[in-house]
Amino acid sequence: MRSSDSPAKAVCDVSLAVQRGETLGLVGESGCGKSTLAKLITGQLTPDDGQVRLDGTRVGELSERSTAQRRRVGVVFQHARGSFDPRWPIGRSIAEASSDATSASLHDTGPDEVAELLCSVDLAPAIADRYPRELSGGEIQRVALARAIAHDPDIIVLDEPVSGLDMATQARVLSLLADIQQQFGVGYVFISHDLNVVRFLADRVAVMYAGELVEVGQAGDLFQSPNHPYTEALIRAIPSDDPRDPPPVPLHGAPPDPADRPEGCPFHPRCPAVTQSCQEHHPSLEEVRETHVRCLHAPEATGETDINESHTENGL
Repeated sequence: MRSSDSPAKAVCDVSLAVQRGETLGLVGESGCGKSTLAKLITGQLTPDDGQVRLDGTRVGELSERSTAQRRRVGVVFQHARGSFDPRWPIGRSIAEASSDATSASLHDTGPDEVAELLCSVDLAPAIADRYPRELSGGEIQRVALARAIAHDPDIIVLDEPVSGLDMATQARVLSLLADIQQQFGVGYVFISHDLNVVRFLADRVAVMYAGELVEVGQAGDLFQSPNHPYTEALIRAIPSDDPRDPPPVPLHGAPPDPADRPEGCPFHPRCPAVTQSCQEHHPSLEEVRETHVRCLHAPEATGETDINESHTENGL
């Protein structure tokens, strides 16, 4: 996918599948393409090449999707408050989201159905009469979740859903996400820069750098033994609450400009294991130790590192 005012590729050569009931964590630094990929999935952007499929059926941008297709993909935005009409009470926003849902249990959405949805995200039914400006950050995020599940989607894209919330509120929202997934069987694409949060919630993790996937694998395996130097660097930068652990190691440098990517592997200017081959050849995504890795030297580039030998796991 290329941005409209530049020939730069924002996202390229990305192939992912998400099942109902599964959480795919999508991580990487700012500008790596996470949010662009989310917009492609939800139909806010159209890919220049490739396609988005729902159960094998190709779907286009939001305006081209049928009502049934639109309802199968929910979204919770990073700044959820801005996604609500400030003139509408919360109850109306939720009712509008579910009014033409295909799930019989949500037809003819009225006050009782709205109250049920609010209760499902641990909010009082009285919230329905309030306006977005009257809610706290944690409350508006939970209302956004209620709105997202109102039309019984197969998948919900969560773009930094707990960013900016205090730790207690983060934990509450994450617990609600787990409960909702267990109750409704919905799949999540969980986008976050916070690897601790992703480690807590995700079944699989996809790591993006410069618009590409550089590693994809089961969350436990990826955090325990990363195969890509960038993944390892992200994990080593996580602060630990355990005083016995070494201090976090910051990742120096910045990602490349999408309009001016370096030749070869895009991570090579920042990579501690860089070789001449890395500067000349662009790696493909290959299967390595039950993960998929885009690195010419994986797993040797990371020295078969077991992160937990030197850094205890953090959890929420």
